Amino acid sequence: MIRRILHNVATRLATALLSFVVVWLTARYLGAAGRGAVSLFVTDCAVLLLFIGLVGGSSLIYLVPRRNVWHLLLPAYGWATLVCLIGTGAVALLRNAPGAYLGHLLTLSLLQAFFSINSSLLLGRRREGIYNMLAAAQVALLAVGLWGCFGGLGWREIPVYYYAAYVAYGLPLLLSIRALLHLPDRRLRHGRRLRATTRELVRHSRGAHLSNILAFANYRLGYYFVAHYADARSVGILSVGVALTEAIWLIPRSTALVQYVDLVHAPDPAALAGEGLRVARLTLLATTAAMAVLALLPVGVLTAIFGPEFGPARPVIGLLAPGVVCIAIQILCSSYFAGLARYRINNAASIVGMGVTIMACWLLVPRLGIRGAALASTASYAASTVFLLYHFWRATGATPWAFLPTPADVSYGLSLLRRQKS
Repeated sequence: MIRRILHNVATRLATALLSFVVVWLTARYLGAAGRGAVSLFVTDCAVLLLFIGLVGGSSLIYLVPRRNVWHLLLPAYGWATLVCLIGTGAVALLRNAPGAYLGHLLTLSLLQAFFSINSSLLLGRRREGIYNMLAAAQVALLAVGLWGCFGGLGWREIPVYYYAAYVAYGLPLLLSIRALLHLPDRRLRHGRRLRATTRELVRHSRGAHLSNILAFANYRLGYYFVAHYADARSVGILSVGVALTEAIWLIPRSTALVQYVDLVHAPDPAALAGEGLRVARLTLLATTAAMAVLALLPVGVLTAIFGPEFGPARPVIGLLAPGVVCIAIQILCSSYFAGLARYRINNAASIVGMGVTIMACWLLVPRLGIRGAALASTASYAASTVFLLYHFWRATGATPWAFLPTPADVSYGLSLLRRQKS
């Protein structure tokens, strides 16, 4: 398991670095206001993708080892198309967005949705190498496209992001379809089996994905509060601080992804508990170390990289740091309950966090601006993590202290790194 986690971490690290390049390019060449506009567009796309997961999402990974991949793909694609159409219409009504913006939102959200569905199916069949390659290629294409337009052509406008995204999402989608065609599943459409699989997918997805919707609201609701009480420039500064701290999440997410796939396939999930806790402690140790390095970056480093407008992102990072450590524990616990299909616990934790987010943003953002949004996020992460730790303790008997790294874990982690180098 640990070797697979390290490979997953390496891929996600490369993806995070490329995502950092995307953040840097949009911030450096478009300024804080332009970066804020891009962040709001990305958030709009992400909101649509969240509702797409109500018939798909992680449930595809859960069901695809047991079902025909094409019986899962067809209803997932149909639901994704419906959600993107309705969601784009909702944005048109609520935000009075221009037609060009809505066209890009509809098309790019569809491309991302289809790619996400394909990737989940491949991951559920343990095609982790293909999954990692396509995920990295997507971000790499976006970074290269932006670099070519901003730096090479001198085209420094917000629509550049949209055009680069078409290539970045379209090409990996085609490659993922090709990979699915190489799976051994028969592509015959049996009506009864298709309907039965669709009902099963809907039943699993509703419970599994509600927590993802609420969790995303916890992560991004602050953007809309800041946009309402301040302006796009403030959103841009906040988004840089959030993007840098969320890059650290690649460590717990890589671990959680592998553990989730193993739980889904394991005949006896309890047998994974001992090794899983040791891996969790190593994950928490790595997350804390990475976050400490990021939090200690001087303001001068941020302004030198992103531009003089982004100095205020430094205190945002410091205020988010405790929340990132909490998120590492939260991701590991929630993946455990998701792997056992105990979705109600994750949903309840997300509801707790959502309540804290709304109250804290309402109280803090009007007074403290982007710092208030960062404090609200940390409070939300801490509340939902405490809730999950309590239920993890009840389910496994492992106390919250079982997640704290020990000197033995440090020695074991160093030995793993030495083995990898040799």
